[in-house]
Amino acid sequence: MVSRFEHPAGGYKKIFETVEELNEPLPATVTGRIPSFIKGSLLRLGPGLFEVGSEPFYHLFDGQALMHKFDFSNGQVTYFRKFVKTDAYVRAMTEKRVVITEFGTCAYPDPCKNIFSRFFTYFKGVEVTDNCLVNVYPIGEDFYAVTETNFITKVNVETLETLKKVRQRLTVNGSSAHREGRHVLLQSRKLMCLVKWQHTLPDKSDPIEKSKVVVQFPSAERFKPSYVHSFGMTENYFVFVETPVKIHLLKFLSAWSIRGSNYMDCFESDEEKGTWIHIARKHPGEYIDYKFRTAAMGLFHHINCYEDSGFIVVDLCAWKGFEFVYNYLWLANLRANWDEVKRNAMIAPQPEVRRYVLPLDPYREEQGKNLVCLPYTTATATMRADGTIWLEPEVLFSGPRQAFEFPQINYKMNNGKNYTYAYALGLNHFIPDRICKLNVKTKETWVWQEPDSYPSEPLFVQNPDGVDEDDGVLMTIVVSPGAQRPTFCLILNAKDLSEIARAEVDIMSPVTFHGMYKP
Repeated sequence: MVSRFEHPAGGYKKIFETVEELNEPLPATVTGRIPSFIKGSLLRLGPGLFEVGSEPFYHLFDGQALMHKFDFSNGQVTYFRKFVKTDAYVRAMTEKRVVITEFGTCAYPDPCKNIFSRFFTYFKGVEVTDNCLVNVYPIGEDFYAVTETNFITKVNVETLETLKKVRQRLTVNGSSAHREGRHVLLQSRKLMCLVKWQHTLPDKSDPIEKSKVVVQFPSAERFKPSYVHSFGMTENYFVFVETPVKIHLLKFLSAWSIRGSNYMDCFESDEEKGTWIHIARKHPGEYIDYKFRTAAMGLFHHINCYEDSGFIVVDLCAWKGFEFVYNYLWLANLRANWDEVKRNAMIAPQPEVRRYVLPLDPYREEQGKNLVCLPYTTATATMRADGTIWLEPEVLFSGPRQAFEFPQINYKMNNGKNYTYAYALGLNHFIPDRICKLNVKTKETWVWQEPDSYPSEPLFVQNPDGVDEDDGVLMTIVVSPGAQRPTFCLILNAKDLSEIARAEVDIMSPVTFHGMYKP
């Protein structure tokens, strides 16, 4: 799954440039044949505005949220995009400057205000961004654009109009950008709270307002919750990985207002803290106080988790070591010339696909013995004298500076269950340049790649008449800056990553992070 291409021409720089939204959908030029079961919308979110007036945004997760949509109907395809009209976006466009502090960009008081107004601006408290550039998913009958703060934004996925800003009901400091089923992980000062939304209710009341806490995970350090982007779920258990990357809440709440810090200034990490893996029962919601521990690592995305013969198997896209990967995702790094991009990636944490196995009965063997007896994995778990269960992973894929990231599986068939195939975006020194498939049982791999082409997270859509786990297609938005029609939706056969069709439009598009296929 290692990239076949270098990128000395630097075409990747184009995916980190500002674009304009569209007033109406653009018709796409289709080559190949769109599968008959693709009759919906591919929705994607990412940054689309990388500066406001003369003020730049500095980090990959700072650009203002742009929602993209490819619509499919009877073999015809259109492309549309709109900025999400968050408070952060509207105020920035109105005042022509960065008004609300983003992940790596600090907002300063309006220089036109007098000294007293500026003083009170600093001390009125933290104004948390609602720039929802990371993901979009349904809650009940509605759809929400989300980021990792406690604000989400209701959107109309037909018109891409912004409907309303919603604050999560609980008092939280942050939220996972991914959900599992109707669950999302929220952060508070001392706990990680697993929250469940209600189904669409007969009285049409808001399922977010009716949400409830299912279980609470303890944090290893008071006022320093772990950074969390996603979590795992099996049929009967939740899995939360507490990495050594911590959010220093006191720094967040105090130093920010006084010194003009940004979110990146509020993270800290320590290799000695290592990584803790927590589990909880789903029914009833109950934390299980087993002390699973492993070496320090970074984590953004779970691939899948499942139960097998008294064990929980946890597959992850890990980053070796304790350093925060986001330290290497400054736009200056990503827009650098290719040799500089490679130099930066050389010193960054290295990616690895790992499998951990957690015994549900860790006290059945004496100390020092491997507790894992599944025949198909080399992952181990060992009880130590201090009561911790030390985990060593099986490596499913590893390539120097070649990441298997933004993973996907056949969620309808295999989410939380034993599975065989995972799909992902391949990062080459942090630059997205291929689509990958991994057989997690045999470690066989497949790759789709074209020169000077930069795809996004592949979304798996199951063939309704299919039988096998990989009967379906992958859908991804690809940007090829030198092409006549530089943006296209690519549809691949999930069996072998061969191309089925593409729908091209004569317009440039920036990077996207996550999204969904809406039938």
